[in-house]
Amino acid sequence: MEQHENVYDLIGVGIGPFNLGLAALLDEVEDVESLFFEQNTKFDWHPGMLIEGTKMQVPFIADLVTMADPTNKYSFLNYISKNDRMYQFYFLQRLDIPRREYNDYCQWVSRQLDSCQFGTRVTGIRPVRDNEQYYEVTVMDVETEEVKEYRAKNLVMGTGSKPVMPKSFQGFPEDEVLHTADFLANQDKCRNAGSVTVVGSGQSAAETFRELMKEQRDGEFRLDWITRSASFESMEESKLSLEHFSPDYVNYFYQLPQARKDEIFATQGLYYKGISNHTVNDIYNLLYEYSVAREELNVGLQVLSEVRDLRKKADGRYEVECYHWQKHETFVHETDMVIAATGYKPHVPDFVHDLSDFLEWDEHGRYKVTADYRLKKQEEKAGEIYVHSGISHTHGVGSTNLGLSVHRNKVIINHLAGREVYPMSEKTIFQSFDA
Repeated sequence: MEQHENVYDLIGVGIGPFNLGLAALLDEVEDVESLFFEQNTKFDWHPGMLIEGTKMQVPFIADLVTMADPTNKYSFLNYISKNDRMYQFYFLQRLDIPRREYNDYCQWVSRQLDSCQFGTRVTGIRPVRDNEQYYEVTVMDVETEEVKEYRAKNLVMGTGSKPVMPKSFQGFPEDEVLHTADFLANQDKCRNAGSVTVVGSGQSAAETFRELMKEQRDGEFRLDWITRSASFESMEESKLSLEHFSPDYVNYFYQLPQARKDEIFATQGLYYKGISNHTVNDIYNLLYEYSVAREELNVGLQVLSEVRDLRKKADGRYEVECYHWQKHETFVHETDMVIAATGYKPHVPDFVHDLSDFLEWDEHGRYKVTADYRLKKQEEKAGEIYVHSGISHTHGVGSTNLGLSVHRNKVIINHLAGREVYPMSEKTIFQSFDA
């Protein structure tokens, strides 16, 4: 096993938008040496949902660097300029950009950063107490399976999230009962199915349903959408509500007792889990247009219905057992394919559990996290472990927001460097959350 003698200031695990933004901002900081590892062979942001026509839910200014440094060479506007598309973007006259373009932008940045190494899987992390304190990071090349060891004074975890499938949906063919994360890879099969049912009520469910409606315009397959929610609720997108995605609100939320945080967070789903207004409008407009000169649409939208079980019939079709929770009635819905828009959960790699005795956890088995995004450790003398994901319980609804990720990276860099590399604003919004 090859062991690198160099001790890096920071090693990052995972290269999603959060760690990619951190790597881009650190590229301008000469006295911090960093390295980032990602098991995928290239940057790809939710590839199964890069549906043509879908838009980002944040303005383009929430790119990897602009909120920290508008002059940074890795800004979205510089990407547009370097790709000779400035006038096209100018005439587009939009703040939001296609999701596919955001992914292409991130790939453009990743290709320029020597600190980002793709096709490398972190398989182990071990705190070392030698003449100096450092972390030993074991990394495997996914193609050659060659294993190397690296050393770092500090770590940053950007391991993202993974799809959640209900237990009743597991164990079936993955091209017949699938998560929205795998939608594009199975879109052709959806086109050729006799019927498709989407289960869930958030943005991914809506985008999948909208795309399938476009495919289904000639009525070649039955399309249904089932949710346990009382309605297909729109996301709260008013400008003052958006101020919850600000450093001010993060600071306010963090100071609250944990039990109060959990109570508040449970009520804030529509800030980040609802359906964007433009997507709801698109769907309704399609339904309206398809209803012209038709006696009946081959489409169904069912609310108030919780999916409790899924069974495969002898003829290959599926029975979806549903419970109408207002009428207290059970009914069965039949379909050929099921697409679960059942969300994501933070991905905690196996090697993190090897650090269980090294880290501090709350009574619910969640990380304990400091205000400046460091995992609390049993041994404070050890190097820091900064964290991007799995912190909604401590830092609130903005934890997965791309605009706030740049603020988080500023905090991490300033703490890591021991000085104010990127200035911090004290007041970023108009309203006050504190007393």
